Amino acid sequence: MKKPDENFIMLPTVDFCFKELMMNPKVRTGFIAALLDLSPDEIQDTEIVPTELPRDYPEEKLGILDVHVRMRDGRHLNLEMQVQFFEYWDSRILFYLSKMFSGQLKKGDSYEKLRKCIHVSILDFSWFDDDLYYHTIHLYDDGTKERYSDLLELQFLELKKLPPEAQSEKGILRWMRFLHGKNRKEFEHMAGTDEYIQEAYDTLVQMSADEKKQMEYEAREKALRDYQSQMKSAENAGFKKGEQTGFQKGEQAGFQKGEQSGLEKAKRIFQLNAQGKTITEIADICQMTEPEVRDILY
Repeated sequence: MKKPDENFIMLPTVDFCFKELMMNPKVRTGFIAALLDLSPDEIQDTEIVPTELPRDYPEEKLGILDVHVRMRDGRHLNLEMQVQFFEYWDSRILFYLSKMFSGQLKKGDSYEKLRKCIHVSILDFSWFDDDLYYHTIHLYDDGTKERYSDLLELQFLELKKLPPEAQSEKGILRWMRFLHGKNRKEFEHMAGTDEYIQEAYDTLVQMSADEKKQMEYEAREKALRDYQSQMKSAENAGFKKGEQTGFQKGEQAGFQKGEQSGLEKAKRIFQLNAQGKTITEIADICQMTEPEVRDILY
């Protein structure tokens, strides 16, 4: 029998761990209060809404577990931890934000029943081309610069962009440091700054000592590592194949252009293949013939 590792502790950047943390009402209250820039005392009861989202991409089975929260005043929040770069993340979250918003109404309901919906992306990679670690996005009028509606909101927490720690930190920055923690020492340090983060740390320790949850966590972690390895292999194979394709098909006068085109196209083909796309779908997306796609893949 495997001997328990007393130093083992789960990492919140693994989506399974994050979702389990959000099952704790006090942890959920503290985190949402930070997201909404409110005192935790102002957050009334929150409810986890069971949801089975359709899985359109293989990545979703590995890297995305969402937490759908409904507040007592009717507001909805969808919290997602994503550790792997997702090429169409912007389109995906707009799709699910819209779905969450429209899903509030049943047949015959009035539009006045619609309540604010917020999608929160917690990313362990850089998405925006700037140094800001926290973005909040609304709908604005291009001409007047006035907010058109407050019913839809996007929040992005980019963990890779955390600034050097300062003594006066509070709110969402504290939570981001906790979520990005890599060992017990870092978690313990952040737990001492806030009673709600302390609750999150205590929950993390309990979860990490639970043999069943540890097995589930390790299975998710392995799936993420395997996916990352698969994508890296596809990228390397695409580079080599693309280099060869670019050399063979590029005429001498346009060799450099042909080489670059071949690299990019082959890399795209291997990425689509790793996502589970069929030969026919890849050929259609890349505007190639199916034999050309097979030649690059095999």
